[in-house]
Amino acid sequence: MGLHDHSHAHLPGTADRHGDHEHGPGGHHHHAPASFGRAFAIGILLNTGFVVVEGAYGLISSSMALVADAGHNLSDVLGLLIAWGATILSARSPSSRFTYGFKSSSILAALLNAVLLLIAVGAIALESIQRFFAPEPIDSRTVIIVAAIGIAINGFTALLFMRGGRDDINIRGAFLHMAADALVSLGVVITGVLIGLTGMLWIDPATSLVIVIVITLGTWGLLRDSVKMSLLAVPDRVDHVAVEAWLRGQPGVIDVHHMHIWPLGTTDTAMTAHLHMPAGHPGDAFLQRLEQEMSTRFRIGHSTFQIEIDGHGAEAAHCG
Repeated sequence: MGLHDHSHAHLPGTADRHGDHEHGPGGHHHHAPASFGRAFAIGILLNTGFVVVEGAYGLISSSMALVADAGHNLSDVLGLLIAWGATILSARSPSSRFTYGFKSSSILAALLNAVLLLIAVGAIALESIQRFFAPEPIDSRTVIIVAAIGIAINGFTALLFMRGGRDDINIRGAFLHMAADALVSLGVVITGVLIGLTGMLWIDPATSLVIVIVITLGTWGLLRDSVKMSLLAVPDRVDHVAVEAWLRGQPGVIDVHHMHIWPLGTTDTAMTAHLHMPAGHPGDAFLQRLEQEMSTRFRIGHSTFQIEIDGHGAEAAHCG
């Protein structure tokens, strides 16, 4: 973070402090976020069974819409497995080499999920376009029944992840995919009804392309957020400007520089900052209060502050 030498920057044992967490041999220890292990297990079991049934009946009934939805559901099963693995890794204790543990694995999982989904929808789109030029008759009754089962299974699975989707893009990805699947299955039901009433076979591949658009739109936000986190962007839930303004407003603080805020994982945030305080080091109580405020006011769990008494730090920051 561009540290520099200046004779009065540190007071040994007091200049650097870390946010409200325990210090131990492995580093910083926080309470792990809810793992949603039971939700993942139920969701994977239900959706795996449904993929087999939906894919088989899609082939039997010659419905591209069912086959497309089964393919997407299969990618969701893989996505749930990846997300579950990441939550388990994120809860592992830090080590001498991985001093923050494996919290960032949840970011990689979200990014991988988004990429896999885009690959899946590309394959579905290609098959649907080909089906436009070679339409096949479908058993609309079978399509309706199987897709209706999909609404129930995907809707139930989505509810399992609803409460965790606000703060964790890993869990939000699982929720959004399941909720989208429920809506897609509803679209397939409508397709079956329309083909049964009109006999127009082009409705089936057309519905598949609509499914592709819905999934792509839903996946784009997950891809965007996971890429930003991978590049260590300030998390959306943290107001960078507000944090700096609050620090500048603290007694004795003349300037704030070298401030960095970045995600450790999909639920944990860290920050560092240099505080220019010419009047002298205010003591541990001041730093402890800053750490507590970072955690409660700004949801930054790992905070590190360096106190600079002379002006060299500020000058170096401006020159840098």
